[in-house]
Amino acid sequence: MAQPKKIKTALVSVFHKDAGLDEIIRTLAADGVKFLSTGGTQAFIESLGIPCEAVEDLTGYPSILGGRVKTLHPKVFGGILNRRDNDGDREQIAQYEIPEIDLVIVDLYPFEATVASGASHADIIEKIDIGGISLIRAAAKNYADVAIVASKAQYLPFLEMIKVQGAATTEEQRRWLAKEAFKVSSGYDSHIFNYFDSLEDEAVPSALRLAIDGSKPMRYGENPHQKGVFAGDLNAMFDQLHGKEISYNNLLDIDAAVSLIGEFEEPTFAILKHNNACGLASRPTMVEAWKDALAGDPVSAFGGVLIANREIDAPAAEEINKIFFEVIIAPSYTPETLEILKQKKNRIILVQKQPNTSKKQVRTVLNGALIQDRDLRVETPADLTPMTKAVPTEQQVADLLFANKIVKQSKSNAIVLARGGQLIASGVGQTSRVDALKHAIEKAHSFGFDLKGAVMASDAFFPFGDCVEIAHKEGVTAVIQPGGSVRDQESIDYCDANGVAMVKTGIRHFKH
Repeated sequence: MAQPKKIKTALVSVFHKDAGLDEIIRTLAADGVKFLSTGGTQAFIESLGIPCEAVEDLTGYPSILGGRVKTLHPKVFGGILNRRDNDGDREQIAQYEIPEIDLVIVDLYPFEATVASGASHADIIEKIDIGGISLIRAAAKNYADVAIVASKAQYLPFLEMIKVQGAATTEEQRRWLAKEAFKVSSGYDSHIFNYFDSLEDEAVPSALRLAIDGSKPMRYGENPHQKGVFAGDLNAMFDQLHGKEISYNNLLDIDAAVSLIGEFEEPTFAILKHNNACGLASRPTMVEAWKDALAGDPVSAFGGVLIANREIDAPAAEEINKIFFEVIIAPSYTPETLEILKQKKNRIILVQKQPNTSKKQVRTVLNGALIQDRDLRVETPADLTPMTKAVPTEQQVADLLFANKIVKQSKSNAIVLARGGQLIASGVGQTSRVDALKHAIEKAHSFGFDLKGAVMASDAFFPFGDCVEIAHKEGVTAVIQPGGSVRDQESIDYCDANGVAMVKTGIRHFKH
């Protein structure tokens, strides 16, 4: 096994001078390491009482072009890239008096944060790092001889290394640091590309470049024989107050739940199973909303994911506590509520801190990916165009829009039956729209619902007139659909002959 390589000279040029950098410098200096640096970092090192040579003294050139060119010089990059076991390299660095550099500590201008701040285009361009990214790539490429610390996220791991073994690194450690460095550089370039691509007049990105830092291994994927990982930052959206580790399937349901509840402004409780709502109700209080959501399908609610858009109080918690469920999500909980809900040790209790603000959806298919805008369209009364002689009442309009929000977030083909701010039943994920409707009707009957006065929502148009006929004979009095079928007239004629109101939105909400 190769012995650790001694660090004799370190080049340090960083934007972030916190997170333990001072302790790194002191630890290295105590082991005889010499330092090279520029500008503010040089001043920082010297403020610690440690000598530091200026890069410009090594190169013979000052920092020029407003700081755009500082380290781009053969004496710097030759010192990093020379191969210690290559005779030709050794001869050349001796010929040109290039010192070997064994460690590079560098980070990058905050490009992503500058874009997020709303800065001007000129300011954003100036935050495209040139010297730093070049130093990172050079040191990472030559990891066989050089250690690279490419962001303050690596300060602590690197400090732990040198505390244990002094100013030296093993090949395994340098390879790990190189991997982390390329993660930094590739993510940085992705953010720059995505910024420039966003300036084009294109409906979708011209290429897919994702840069998501942080990953969390799941216990397994959809099934125990599949490995699964979540790449992202759950802590930005949720605080987990209680319960077991969140699973891969939990996350799929949580994502669906957050998208669904975001459609509703009035106090609402929803129950989801396999990404679909099996119960949902909007009511003045959470306990009422919960009871009426549960009534929609108390069987499917077992083991489901629950979500509310208001604080959950003790009366609601007492009722919720009567069933088994996996996850509950709300903006807040009273102390009494948490006492009740925490009685089951594995229940996952989440506080939703922010909505899902992503504008794009990415899905892998075949040997590539599909990218699309998220379906953020929410219909209003102004979007409804009557298709029939009968015009929906004010209450029917409210129920139609309510049902349409649910069908939008249900797997296609989907039909939703609702009344009075309550999901009565839905048929989802069917190969036929008629099958979806029949499934919804069967579910409604099985849980004791009379469909008289209910409304029906469809996520896409009716290809024939059969659905409106079946629904009407069950008591449905109003229908909402996108419209646009070449046989729309069949449905219109049936509704006109039987006093059913039907409106179109012109917006299809397929969800595959």
